[in-house]
Amino acid sequence: MTHCRAAFPPAALPPPAVKILVIVVLLAIIVSLFSALVFLYRDKGSGTRIVKALALRVALSVGLFAFLMISYRLGWIGPHGLR
Repeated sequence: MTHCRAAFPPAALPPPAVKILVIVVLLAIIVSLFSALVFLYRDKGSGTRIVKALALRVALSVGLFAFLMISYRLGWIGPHGLR
C-alpha cells in the first residue's frame, strides 16, 4: 500500500509552528462563537454584533481549512490514520 505524498517538496516551516497556529486559530474560533452567544443575551437578538462575531467565526474556519489544505499540499502536514 502506497502513501499519498505531497506534490511539492517540504518547505521550511517547522511542524510545531503549524500545530501552534492551528491551535491558536481553533481557540479564536471558539472565542468568537462564545462572544456571539454573549452578544445574543446582551442585545436580545437585535444587534449586529452577533452577525459580525459569527461572520468572523466562519471566516476563521474557512481560512483554517484553506491553510490546512495548503499545508498538506506543501508537505508541512501529512495524513495520520489507523492502520
